[in-house]
Amino acid sequence: MSYRSVFTPHLFANKVVLVTGGGSGIGRCTAHELAALGAHTVLIGRKPEKLQTVVEEITQDGGSASFQVCDIRQEDAVKQTVAAVVAARGRIDGLVNNAGGQYMTPLEAITAKGWEAVTNTNLTGGFLMARECFVQSMHKHGGSIVNIVADMWGSMPGMGHSGAARAGMVSLTETAAVEWGGRGVRVNAVAPGYIASSGMDNYPPEVGPMLREMGKTLPLGRFGTESEVAAGIVFLLSPAAAFISGTTLRIDGARPQVRMGWPMRVADAKAQTRDAIQPFNGFHRAQTPKVFS
Repeated sequence: MSYRSVFTPHLFANKVVLVTGGGSGIGRCTAHELAALGAHTVLIGRKPEKLQTVVEEITQDGGSASFQVCDIRQEDAVKQTVAAVVAARGRIDGLVNNAGGQYMTPLEAITAKGWEAVTNTNLTGGFLMARECFVQSMHKHGGSIVNIVADMWGSMPGMGHSGAARAGMVSLTETAAVEWGGRGVRVNAVAPGYIASSGMDNYPPEVGPMLREMGKTLPLGRFGTESEVAAGIVFLLSPAAAFISGTTLRIDGARPQVRMGWPMRVADAKAQTRDAIQPFNGFHRAQTPKVFS
């Protein structure tokens, strides 16, 4: 089997695209789709075992991929990693700033150390990767950057550190689009909503029942898939998005529009069979989160 992409074959032939957090979840799925479309994908992460596994998957499927071990929160490590990619591949055409992480806790319980850990991963690390890709390659050749944020519109109770960092990344995206546009670089963001991804398995078991009920709070009545997020990322990297920069694409099934007091009709089983809202699962190696299995 191979990745079933909605995009034309060879769309990214001879392109080099970095994917941070490429060892699992949305990053893994996106790396697979880009490789299936002809890109050489470079997976960036802290755990070589996970990265090596995904590289082997992509290679088995006929794609081209490599990996670099890097803690994106460390400035010197980011500089060295980007330099190594440029030395090996000649240039960088795309960056998917996907690496991120957080833990659930109320604001009053977040320590300075915990705050810094989350903001460094979700904001500072993404900035460092984008800056170095621009400075070391894209300012000469152009390129496209997609920053992955989150559904933090209005608020993010229980994850205030992550919400603040993600909102900062949206602002950074808009600023970079202005400052770097003159060099032929587009910068956009993707904000996934409730997505059935392996990242859910990092939450404590006691939140399992809540996670399983969350789909009922969306008008479409279900979680999104990793493939649906990857498709949005790939579109923004593609030539079809050549006049799109400085924007954030929400992939969330209209969840932020739900309002208290308005009788929401959630799509039932019959409605969910209709073509317009059928789940898209192009990733042949997708894995159901344990919380749903």
